[in-house]
This record gives sequence, structure tokens and C-alpha cells, in this order.
Amino acid sequence: MAAVIEQEQEFDYQRADAIIEQFLGKKGMIIPALQKLQDEYGYLPRPAVERMAKRMRIPSSKVYGVITFYAQFKLSPRGKYIIRVCKGTACHIQGSPKIAERIQEILQVEDGETTPDLKFTLEEVACIGACALAPVMMINDDPHGRLSPDRIKEILDSYE
Repeated sequence: MAAVIEQEQEFDYQRADAIIEQFLGKKGMIIPALQKLQDEYGYLPRPAVERMAKRMRIPSSKVYGVITFYAQFKLSPRGKYIIRVCKGTACHIQGSPKIAERIQEILQVEDGETTPDLKFTLEEVACIGACALAPVMMINDDPHGRLSPDRIKEILDSYE
């Protein structure tokens, strides 16, 4: 509990307030406000969410209900590089489980986790839509296809 209070005391509310101001007095603005806050911070820090709920006069339970319903919203910091490993049928058949295992082994993270240095976040996704490149992963907006576990370390090192 002390860590949460400490975090709230150290949190710079000016950036959050500048965003929240744009949505005050407007109906149906929870999602756009959350999107803007996440764009600003890279995730949704608890103090910013609480401030938004209070200033917009929306119960925080409703705001957190929206956050947890939509996969686009993240409540913890994410890496500079988001690795999305395709788990679609074509990629699965071509070996994407081995690709994901190799990434987990190298980075020491599980699906949905971020490395302690905030460099990488691993996400296993249903489909990337690049079946012809199976197995495929995206690192931010860069596709990497026709992968093998042996190529993963070299690819990740290129983002260092």
C-alpha cells in the first residue's frame, strides 16, 4: 500500500490533466480519453486513470471495466519493442510455438510480459495476416517471416 501512495505522490499530474481537459463535459469519451492517456505514457498508470475517473465524474470501477474489457489497454509499462508472434493456423503448423519458446528462453519472459529493462514485450497473437511468411512475428511494425528458432537471437540482437 505504501508503494501505491508513494507512486501517487511522485506522479506528475500535469500531463494527464492536459489530456483529460480535452474530454471534460463530453459524453462517451472514456475510450478516446484512455487511448490518449496510453499514447502519452505508453500504458495506463493507475494515478492517471484515477485522476481521469475523478475529473470526468465516472466511477473508477466503470473506467477499469472498460480497460479490462479491451485488449488494447495496458495497465503496466510495455517495452520499447513489442514482439508479436503469430499463433494462427498457418504459423502454428510451420512452427510458431518453437519461435515463441525461443523468444521466451532468450528474453526470460512469458507471453504478455515485459523485460525488466523495458526493452521488449512479448505478445502471442491470433493472426498477423501474413500467412505466406509463416511462421511470422512482428517487432513493432517490422515483419520477420519464414522464421526458424536459430534466427531469433540474431533478429533480437539487431534491436539492441
